[in-house]
Amino acid sequence: MSDAQASTQEGAAAPAAGLPDPVDLPERIRRHRRHTLELLTVCALGLVPWTVLLAMTLPSVYEVRQWRATWVGFDALLMVAMAATALLGWLRHRAVIVSATATAVLLICDAWFDVSLAFGTSGVWLSAVLAACVELPLAFYLIRRVMGMISLAQWPTTKAAAGSSGQPGRPDA
Repeated sequence: MSDAQASTQEGAAAPAAGLPDPVDLPERIRRHRRHTLELLTVCALGLVPWTVLLAMTLPSVYEVRQWRATWVGFDALLMVAMAATALLGWLRHRAVIVSATATAVLLICDAWFDVSLAFGTSGVWLSAVLAACVELPLAFYLIRRVMGMISLAQWPTTKAAAGSSGQPGRPDA
């Protein structure tokens, strides 16, 4: 038996140092999931009064400094996100899911800000056309592709994660 085979069999018999016992893994995953969902729920609820406060106190007109730097910086970030998505896609790296999602979100934000900040000006029409014909379709295309990639992923079942054999269980996502 080779050293690699021996270490693989030893690793299967006993958990690696510092790692949780595979039997405890599903409970640990459920606990992390619950804590994450609790955090997101508190944050979402906390944004309600903050949004109301902003709606009541922000001025409708505001002179902005560094307007050019803000928009050029945002578009540079969008360019980097698109390039990263393309590169990761060409490399067939699974991180393409994260970069494609980030790119889609940036495209949706870009469409929102372009249209909402041009509202009341003659530039609103060009912004609306670009949003409707370029930014939003590309964003939704990326989201659709990400959802397709996620559906193709092989997720471990609860029982497989626990290291037991038997009927496949439902993944805890």
